[in-house]
Amino acid sequence: MQGTVSEFDPGTGAGAVLRDDGQRVGFPAEAFAASGLRLLRVGQRVRLEQGSDGAVTRVALVTMF
Repeated sequence: MQGTVSEFDPGTGAGAVLRDDGQRVGFPAEAFAASGLRLLRVGQRVRLEQGSDGAVTRVALVTMF
């Protein structure tokens, strides 16, 4: 799933995105840590990866080829 970063706390690494349908999806610090990223900005487009239980497990930048 993709969304736009609406909140990000660099101190904790947790945040939230808004999907295109307007739904807010939070992500835990562990998902940000798994990304290997150093920082996110509000307004940045990201992809969220989910585990089998539906929990967000990783945040990744959207790349276009």
